[in-house]
Amino acid sequence: MKVEKFFPSPALKPFIKAYLIVESEQEADSKTIPDTAIVMAFRYAGNVLRKEDGQLENIPATAISGLRKSARLFNYQRQTGNLLVILNEGGIAAFSGLPAHELFGLSISSDNLFPVASLREILERLAEAKSHRHRVGVMETFLLKHLAVRKADPLIGEAIQRIQAQNGLARIKDLAASLHISQDPFEKRFRHLIGASPKQYASIIRLRNVISRYPHSPSLTAASYDAGYFDQSHFIKDFRLFTGQSPKDFFKSEPFW
Repeated sequence: MKVEKFFPSPALKPFIKAYLIVESEQEADSKTIPDTAIVMAFRYAGNVLRKEDGQLENIPATAISGLRKSARLFNYQRQTGNLLVILNEGGIAAFSGLPAHELFGLSISSDNLFPVASLREILERLAEAKSHRHRVGVMETFLLKHLAVRKADPLIGEAIQRIQAQNGLARIKDLAASLHISQDPFEKRFRHLIGASPKQYASIIRLRNVISRYPHSPSLTAASYDAGYFDQSHFIKDFRLFTGQSPKDFFKSEPFW
């Protein structure tokens, strides 16, 4: 399986973090662990199946996936090509009025956001493209056509920066107070724009931080302590939910992203 990463043009940079083009010449499994980004997928060749409870399930050729609290396993069939649009936090609002929290834990067809005819056309053009850079250009033209920029929420933007700066260790009650807003309306605004509660978002940041620290730490225990986990049973429970595996099995298993 080959994965290539591209970055958006200046016009789309406020809304899009990156593009990933994922291709498989042979059948391969791919694990995705929870992340802070809503993702739009456009499959221009082959087929991708979702593995759920030991069963293989078809997924739409164009789909949008919300934030989630657990890992997912996909099966890429032979000669498959997928272009993934990795959105920035709150980036979904630039393309849809759909409340982001309604996508939590779900993958739905992109025809909930874009006209069916436009989706058919973009898949055809992606399949016909002669290079990956050409594919990204085709995708950018499509996204710019459907861009409907809405007013940003600077308070939620500041909250995101603070949670990230503290590696997910921010106390939500204290965070809301520091932003001069009561907790309930803060959490409602956050869920609507980001797609998860502040606590869920911080948990993703925290566990991702453990995983990124582990290769550079003396031990997994040290990495978990650095991330604020002082109860190892609590850490292992959260880690299993997040990755679907024990820490030992996860770090020796197939690649993830």
